[in-house]
Amino acid sequence: MKQEVSFRMERPDLLKAGDEVEMSESKLNTLAGTMYYYTIEPALAMSDNIPALRRLTSLHATVKEVKYENSVYTVVAYCE
Repeated sequence: MKQEVSFRMERPDLLKAGDEVEMSESKLNTLAGTMYYYTIEPALAMSDNIPALRRLTSLHATVKEVKYENSVYTVVAYCE
């Protein structure tokens, strides 16, 4: 099942729709429980914190779209 995840990218033209990307996973232990966040490598974009129940099962994704919003770029990717 594919899951859509949003990433924040601060520099233009690093990614485009259709790009195949690899991610790294980082774990946070917070008062709200365990959270994960993902980085599109090599440090191109970073996701929001994702609760453990929505943790990704694959670290491979395809970029769906890149949107410019409020001086940052939002990358939406389909994660396998």
